[in-house]
Amino acid sequence: MTLQSKPIPALYTVYILRSTVRHSSLYIGSTPNPPRRLSQHNGLVKGGAARTSRGSLRPWEMVGLVSGFPSAVAALKFEWALNNPHLTLHIPTESRISVSTQRKRSGHPRRPRHSLISILSNVHLLLRVPSFERWPLTLHFFAPDVFAAWQKHDTKTDGRLRPSLKVVTDFSDKDSVEGAQTEAPGGIHALPLDYEPIKEFVTKGQEVFDSERQGDCVVCKKTLPTGEGLQAICTNTGCEAVGHLSCWSQHMLGGHHTDDVLPLNGICPRCKGEVHWSEMMRELTLRTRGQKEVEKLLKVKKRRATKAKTQKE
Repeated sequence: MTLQSKPIPALYTVYILRSTVRHSSLYIGSTPNPPRRLSQHNGLVKGGAARTSRGSLRPWEMVGLVSGFPSAVAALKFEWALNNPHLTLHIPTESRISVSTQRKRSGHPRRPRHSLISILSNVHLLLRVPSFERWPLTLHFFAPDVFAAWQKHDTKTDGRLRPSLKVVTDFSDKDSVEGAQTEAPGGIHALPLDYEPIKEFVTKGQEVFDSERQGDCVVCKKTLPTGEGLQAICTNTGCEAVGHLSCWSQHMLGGHHTDDVLPLNGICPRCKGEVHWSEMMRELTLRTRGQKEVEKLLKVKKRRATKAKTQKE
């Protein structure tokens, strides 16, 4: 079996769905395209899930989601853990919040019924366990009452989320239930579904490595041979500092022994600006594994360059 390497996806999310007819009816799923997935759950587009197909519960709304997963598999792991908090091995037994009190005919534990509080509590827990706490995740809320419930739980719980975890609110999308687009889309319709937000960064990386001007490693100062090993570039605009991936990692982790193997952020030795590991890895995987994605992202620029060259000739 051959493992296919892909770049880190532009977007992959684990979402919380709520019936607007009966708020106690909830659903957890994962998708790279929240607007399309919501339309499927509401029967506007083919697809969806059997559990959300009852007309008496439609329309559904996405009240919150977690984004920033480095792959579809990573999102599915988080989704399964959130759907099965009574079984997942990602949660230590002593920390488990949801416990099964019933058994199926097969003898296996029956999944406890979801409630908004139980879901939010388990999201909070999963974002703190070693399996997920250092992933570049962002928590989004699209309903004021759900965000208020989150805030209440966050202030009461003993566990604390890492300071760099982003919690974002957007209550502007009034038509998100029906999946309708507005002139100025908000809510789930404002989420970037492609790599456009990092186009400038990707362009910089392409120019530096295509012209072979990476120079010496910004950390260890050794020469960076073209095409040899993994090399990453500073995430700050205007800075072309390049280094070995291992050197960047050691530098961002403080250069000393640590149990952490995944950096979060650090300071670039050259420009002294803050660099973000997740953005660095997104560009690196696009450059090394996503040729088609890069060509699609930069095609406008390439067409303009071709046109300019033709006019000059």
